[in-house]
Amino acid sequence: MARFEIPHGWTAQAYRFALDPTPAQLRAFRSHAGGARKAHNTMLAAVKVVMDQRQAERSYGIADDELTPSLNWSLPALRKVWNARKDEVAPWWAENSKEAYNTGLDALARGLDAWSKSRKGKRAGKTIGFPRFKTARSRGSVRFTTGVLRVETDRHHVTLPSLGRIKSCESTRKLARRVEAGTARILSATVSEDSAGRWHVAFQVLVQRAVAVPAHVGLGDPVVGVDVGVKADASWSLRHRTAARSAGSRHRSP
Repeated sequence: MARFEIPHGWTAQAYRFALDPTPAQLRAFRSHAGGARKAHNTMLAAVKVVMDQRQAERSYGIADDELTPSLNWSLPALRKVWNARKDEVAPWWAENSKEAYNTGLDALARGLDAWSKSRKGKRAGKTIGFPRFKTARSRGSVRFTTGVLRVETDRHHVTLPSLGRIKSCESTRKLARRVEAGTARILSATVSEDSAGRWHVAFQVLVQRAVAVPAHVGLGDPVVGVDVGVKADASWSLRHRTAARSAGSRHRSP
């Protein structure tokens, strides 16, 4: 999968807003978070079963090329196996957005990759442990990357896939103004629960960088940029010529 590149002149920025969901929306939040947890735990169990089986077969002296085939840990591979099993392990899966399950699978894929690289010494920083099963006490989180991701024009509502129009506890005008002006584009939205049980939405946004204009330049005046290296060379040249003229005047006959 190609890595996303931030366009020239833009930067990534996050906008986070506290939410004020209705009771029905709160149940939907929890259902989506539960779906993410279910997908994560189901596929983590599948990974462990295969790993344990291969380890047992090795202990019996079975050659590596005859071991039970390993399970691919990439997100597409985990998603393929999940889709084949979801009707059996989560018959209620259609109640939530597919993004809920993708959130859990993506977290598992990243966790397994980090553990593998850390174990092989290919990852800097502290040692990463093997992924753990998530419990109902784990903080819920769901990331949306497709569908309707919008801050509404009234500055007090956001709209998300499957969850619909949700009231925010604070004004969203900072982000809304940028989106309306065309200087910001929403890439994704993550709904998450904090330690106090409150829910928030964090929008990951591409924001166009403003060009810095000196305070003394009037509105509408042309702005010319000067390369730092050129400016330094010009300054050095001026000092050098001034010093040379001063030295010449001291040695000139009266």
